[in-house]
Amino acid sequence: MKNVLKTSLFVFLMMLCVHAQAQKYNYYQIFMYNFTKYIQWPEESLKGDFVIGVLGNNELVGNLEKMAESKTVGNQKIRIQVLNSPSDAANCHMVFIPDNRSKMFEDVNVATEGKPVLVITEKQGLGNMGSSINFIVVDGKLKFELNRGATEKANLKVAGDLAKLAILI
Repeated sequence: MKNVLKTSLFVFLMMLCVHAQAQKYNYYQIFMYNFTKYIQWPEESLKGDFVIGVLGNNELVGNLEKMAESKTVGNQKIRIQVLNSPSDAANCHMVFIPDNRSKMFEDVNVATEGKPVLVITEKQGLGNMGSSINFIVVDGKLKFELNRGATEKANLKVAGDLAKLAILI
C-alpha cells in the first residue's frame, strides 16, 4: 500500500510538472507573437516568410505551429523552423533557445551577429550576456528582460510600449 501511494504521488507530481511546462509554452507563444507587434525589423527583412526558429524540438514548436496557421506578421506568413545547430539561427527573424540548450547561446550569438535576429532565452543571466529578450520568473510571475544594447546591435527597433513592460538591461 505504501509503494502504491508513493507511485501515485510521483505520477501526480510528474503530471503537474508536464502541465506547468505546457502552460509556460502557451505563455511564451503569446509573448513571442506580441513581440512582433512592438519590434520593427529592417525593411529588407520584410520579404518572404517571417521565420521563428526554435533550437531543438520541444513543446513550444507545436504551440507556435498552431499559432502560425492563423496569424501573420504584417503581410508575412509565419514559418516555424526547428534548428538543429546554432548556425541555422542566422536565417531567422526570431530564435528561441530553451533552457536545456542554453550552452549553445554563445554560438547562436556568433551566428546572428550583425543580423536582424531577435534572440529569446529563458535562463537566468542570459539577458545580461546579450540575449535580446530573456524570460524570467519574478515572484511567481512570468516576466521578461529586454537588453536594449542587444536589440540595437541586431538593428531592431523596440517600441516604447514594449520597453515599459520589460525589465530593462
